[in-house]
Amino acid sequence: MSPDAASAESLLAFWAEAGVDAMLLDEPVDRIAAGKIAPPAPPARKAAAAAPAPSPLRAANQPDVSAAIAQARELASAADSLDALVAAIAGFDGCPLKFEGAASQAVVYRGDPAAALMVIGEGPGADEDRQGQPFVGRAGQLLDKMLAAAGLTGRVLITNTVFWRPPGNRTPTPQEQAVCAPFVERAIALVQPKMLLLVGAASAKSMLKTEDGILSMRGRWREWRSADGALELPAMPTLHPAFLLRQPAAKKKAWADLLTLTERLDRPDRPTE
Repeated sequence: MSPDAASAESLLAFWAEAGVDAMLLDEPVDRIAAGKIAPPAPPARKAAAAAPAPSPLRAANQPDVSAAIAQARELASAADSLDALVAAIAGFDGCPLKFEGAASQAVVYRGDPAAALMVIGEGPGADEDRQGQPFVGRAGQLLDKMLAAAGLTGRVLITNTVFWRPPGNRTPTPQEQAVCAPFVERAIALVQPKMLLLVGAASAKSMLKTEDGILSMRGRWREWRSADGALELPAMPTLHPAFLLRQPAAKKKAWADLLTLTERLDRPDRPTE
């Protein structure tokens, strides 16, 4: 085979691999002129069919969150003590968690009713549901050790954003937290702490009304405000002890957050003029 023939065969093989299946057309084509012609408009798509309106039966089965929040707000405002608040929560049926995940009573709080610091977690788990107190499982034991190391034993009140265990220990939904929020705010008003420690992403997002991630929030002071704007407190988001049990290397970050909070908590109050 001559060198020219070998080159031609090689070139043909290259074109074949590239997908070229014709060397010449029956009629010449002016590619430059063809490029000046606008392509035809694509056919119009059919409009999507409107979603059917929900049936009255389905609408009736959906929880009326606004009504539940209004009822919670009314019951919470009438509570003039933490004992009265616990009773109001126990008698409240507006949160679906009471009938879905909880096996026993509402889990409201533990600690000093006049605490300088309120610790607010996400929701009770199996141990908390069984014992009726927040943060008593492995995560709670770690939290207690951290609080003790920071000199905060006996100076805190611990609660959650919801008072009944979510099924399977899942994260409470924003709707479930919103229904319980009036009770949480009333607890803060009754305790009158100096500041809040928000434990975990779900707690920080709910209390601070934000979608920021916990890793970007932790260790930085935020301002918590009640729904009516009457209460305002400094709040420190931090990592949840359950996360620290899974990721021990992150404990130093949570410890740094706790030291920052303790330093501010123990700072002498400015003299009033």
